[in-house]
Amino acid sequence: MVGKEHVTMIPSSPKTIWSATVNGHDVQAIAPSNAILLDVLRDEVGMLGVKRGCDLGTCGCCAVLIDGEPRLSCLCLAGQVEGQAITTVEGLADGAHLAPIQTCFATHGGSQCGFCTPGFLMSAEALLNENENPTRDEIACAIEGNLCRCTGYQQIVDSIEAAAEIKRGDAPASSPASDPHPNPHPEGPDEPSMPPGHAR
Repeated sequence: MVGKEHVTMIPSSPKTIWSATVNGHDVQAIAPSNAILLDVLRDEVGMLGVKRGCDLGTCGCCAVLIDGEPRLSCLCLAGQVEGQAITTVEGLADGAHLAPIQTCFATHGGSQCGFCTPGFLMSAEALLNENENPTRDEIACAIEGNLCRCTGYQQIVDSIEAAAEIKRGDAPASSPASDPHPNPHPEGPDEPSMPPGHAR
């Protein structure tokens, strides 16, 4: 900065209105024209389940489904998918009820630290949407772009196999952990009926 004048060294990209269908809802966001999809989904749309891992396309944490196809949102410009249907990990569940792939990851130990789990869930969901009876080799091929530092992959493959059984009707779906409720605090956070010490 010289005196009172600020000279921008790198010109910023103009902002545009970006629109798409995210998890079944039409959304619009104001974002730079060169913004990557990962940033728009997290920062503008609020889909924090999409994780930023490597920013190089090598870890798979940021995987989403675009018109049903798995894509890495860190390598995709938001403008490239404008107007398309995007599914993030938040879109897998049916309200308060987890999708079979999510339940199986929880019950079969497919998720340990959990950071990579959204990317694995999206890759697995894409596989099971195309192939309800994958072999272990086909599962391994489908998730080869996802990096996990905790599980050793055995539990992840087991989880996907179990979800495939549910999807094709060979195993019963797990019963919901709870009944869905549209508002967990219908009387508001300032009502005296709230538990003592409840965050307000």
